[in-house]
Amino acid sequence: QVQLEESGGGLVQAGGSLRLSCQDSRNILTFNAMGWYRQAPGNQRELVAAITRGGTSEYADSVKGRFAISRDNAKNTVYLQMDSLKPEDTGLYYCNMDPSTSRLPGRYWGQGTQVTVSS
Repeated sequence: QVQLEESGGGLVQAGGSLRLSCQDSRNILTFNAMGWYRQAPGNQRELVAAITRGGTSEYADSVKGRFAISRDNAKNTVYLQMDSLKPEDTGLYYCNMDPSTSRLPGRYWGQGTQVTVSS
């Protein structure tokens, strides 16, 4: 069974950086779409960034120019480099992947990693 494991969350001051990683630790499937969602308290889960197997990426307007998504297909790993972090970026960040579709949301979710940005 697929098991997505996230890492890299934490507490950072505004203006700082974090890098999230997510890997299928059991390396069972080859994934097409990979990406990250986030959910702040009281808000709905929203797409932050996504990337296809071919490297086509998309971003939420709120993170364009500050976040960069990338992937390593050989390692079945997706990364999210987050720079110039703002307090409104605070939330629980979830990794999401699908082996078939190039569009998210996909079938498999990680447990979430907390990102907290202090002002």
